[in-house]
Amino acid sequence: MGGQNPVGMENGGAQTMGDARPIHRVRVDGFWMDETEVTNAQFSAFVKATGYKTVAEQTPTKDEFPDADQKDLVAGSIVFAPPLNNVALQDYAQWWRFVKGANWQHPFGEKSNIEGKENYPVVHIAWQDATAYCQWAVKRLPTEAEWEFAARGGATGAIYPWGDTLKPKGVWMMNIFQGEFPHRNDEKDGYADAAPVKQFAPNAYGLYDVAGNVWEWCSDWYDENYYRHLAKDSVSINPKGPSVSFDSEEPGAEKKVQRGGSFLCTEQYCTRYMVGTRGKGEYRSSGNHIGFRCVRD
Repeated sequence: MGGQNPVGMENGGAQTMGDARPIHRVRVDGFWMDETEVTNAQFSAFVKATGYKTVAEQTPTKDEFPDADQKDLVAGSIVFAPPLNNVALQDYAQWWRFVKGANWQHPFGEKSNIEGKENYPVVHIAWQDATAYCQWAVKRLPTEAEWEFAARGGATGAIYPWGDTLKPKGVWMMNIFQGEFPHRNDEKDGYADAAPVKQFAPNAYGLYDVAGNVWEWCSDWYDENYYRHLAKDSVSINPKGPSVSFDSEEPGAEKKVQRGGSFLCTEQYCTRYMVGTRGKGEYRSSGNHIGFRCVRD
């Protein structure tokens, strides 16, 4: 489990991915995983049956954001908004904006909808939304170890779920960003945003979109140093993550693990579609590139 430093690799990008090391041995018990990310149609059935309201649909409270102006406490979520021109990549706020009314039913804001997108992955999903759906479906979120085991499809040590080449025989295997990030996506893989599920070949275990498309929540808290702890054992058995979250970049944020990358990942900025790499997100955060899939025992 884990990934080598990709800097210097072909298509490796500039991030060292230090939180994905040391590479260590893990054993997980058997489980079943959804073949696709949870779709709009599936999430719609959950909402229809339960009346559930996602975090993005709820008005934030002053208790949660004590420093915010009352007028800014409105329901919504973050949406990718490419700048008009090329920009320096040190500040991601240049291509993200909070959009009032953006949520799973309105991915780009109040005037958008999901008509005709029943087979697209549901997005603007916070960790607790994903957990609620899984419980309703009598399933659960995967642990990070389970997610990586399944995504690898039996190919231990490979860089991608299908092998070590980004585009075998010149074929795009996943939905990611091509062009000049963040202002121009050439859409060479066929998609500018999230793609319907099952548009790319599955891995050897029959799982679709375990690289690219949308980020997928795992059950574990995120700790950038957790792998150092696991590596102390010769084999870690069913690891379930640390008891608390720690990210030195944002020490006060409570973050959960995200895996698989999204349609916005690119070697120019983020190559976290590599199967051994790790993502992270504040557990009540959401965006139009964040979804999930479930597992069951």
